[in-house]
Amino acid sequence: MGENQSGTRTGESRDDTRAEGSRGGARRGPSRRALIVGGVATAVIAGTAALERERLERLWWKLPGAQRPRVAGAVDFRGAQWLAASPANYRRADRPDDYRIDMVVVHVTQGSRSSAVKAFQDPAHQAAAHYIVGGDGHITQMIRELDVAFHAGNREVNERSVGIEHEGFVERASSFTDAMYAASARLTAGVCTRYGIPVDREHIVGHSEVPGADHTDPGRYWDWDRYMRLVRQAMA
Repeated sequence: MGENQSGTRTGESRDDTRAEGSRGGARRGPSRRALIVGGVATAVIAGTAALERERLERLWWKLPGAQRPRVAGAVDFRGAQWLAASPANYRRADRPDDYRIDMVVVHVTQGSRSSAVKAFQDPAHQAAAHYIVGGDGHITQMIRELDVAFHAGNREVNERSVGIEHEGFVERASSFTDAMYAASARLTAGVCTRYGIPVDREHIVGHSEVPGADHTDPGRYWDWDRYMRLVRQAMA
């Protein structure tokens, strides 16, 4: 997911200065005037380059996402707990200015909340969602909605979506508690309200419905009718 960067090989410099000849005497170097003029020209070029760098530095933080203010520990959903994911598991961005947000992707952790937190904080995992919802309704935010989380297995979907994990197992109906449904519905309603996302099954999808996905979550026991009803109620 990272970008490869090729290095530049620096060749050896060759010294073309010739030694004094045995008959012609020492070879004359450049005149003092030439050295002064050349030095001035070099200084002018260096000064211009420095001014250009300063101008670019001033412009750089006006570019989307470059220096967007980020308050340590701040969350996008009131009541969520902030626990930062490893930077290797997401990409800094400036959404929705650089990528529109028009989807919510529902996941299931296939494990406990703590195991999901541990995985998302592991740089070798190479994946993480924005949020985790626990069986008790506790919400953990690990990536800001500004940023692109690596959660859906599809770059385009990652760029345009917010990923929400749910503690539990796809083959255990008991994983999906009343508290979880209620908390997740409020969370999704908040996301939809912020970005004007339609509350329908085209824009709120399961991980298994993402093009190219090889996952089965949230699975057959996830009650979509109930969930969508709760999201609509939370937006009312």
